[in-house]
Amino acid sequence: MSITQQCALLSVPRSSYYYQPVEETPLNLEIMRILDEQYLEAPFNGRAKHTEELRKKGYLVNHKRVSRLMRKLNIVARVPGPHTSKGCQEHEKYPYLLKHESIDRSNKAWSTDITWIPTSEGYLYLVAVMDLYSRYVLSWQLSNNMEVAFCIKALKMAFKHGTPEIFNSDQGAQFTSLSFTGELKNRGISISMDGKGRYADNIFVERFWRSLKYEEVYPSDYESGQEAYEGVSKYICYYNTKRMHQALKYRTPLEVYQGVRGV
Repeated sequence: MSITQQCALLSVPRSSYYYQPVEETPLNLEIMRILDEQYLEAPFNGRAKHTEELRKKGYLVNHKRVSRLMRKLNIVARVPGPHTSKGCQEHEKYPYLLKHESIDRSNKAWSTDITWIPTSEGYLYLVAVMDLYSRYVLSWQLSNNMEVAFCIKALKMAFKHGTPEIFNSDQGAQFTSLSFTGELKNRGISISMDGKGRYADNIFVERFWRSLKYEEVYPSDYESGQEAYEGVSKYICYYNTKRMHQALKYRTPLEVYQGVRGV
């Protein structure tokens, strides 16, 4: 079957078959990394403040450029308002269930989120699933796109550890999709979602992102996706099994998840 016939069968313009996505310039990748750092420091800042911060650092950028790169990074200001979610209006949203819930044991509640990992070749998206009681990272996946498939793969990997009573996420389109929520409903898991602009609703995963990036990602300055995968893998293993947390009485997430008591 010719390319023309294949495109006609799929109702896709033939020009789309030959289209090659335009990679970001090295300068834009550098600006995106700085935007990511600024966002970790002040997640409540919006386009205007991020633009001014970049200008102070010597980058000649305008609001349009910053807005486009922020969309690429999938980051928005964590403040109340109508534009604080990257969700899909057609998808069902669920209430936040953890406000008055006591997280007193492993597998009581899990949470997930997506962040951006910079490399010299471009950027990758990282999704992780965390047990909120122990801070144990149950699973993670890297992807070069924001399709729901890599989120579902991470979710299924997490289920190898057990099944939570409550699963929390933001209102992003990946987590509100029927394919993702269906995996939860089929197991009888209560679905919880952060309120719009509620930065603190998913604070433990946000803290993990900060630790990962400042202790591993930024110092390593990955050259390739393979380097990023190896670096993230090594760090998460360290985080789970060796990095003691003061809030966990100086135990590791794995020790707490497995119920190992400190000396």
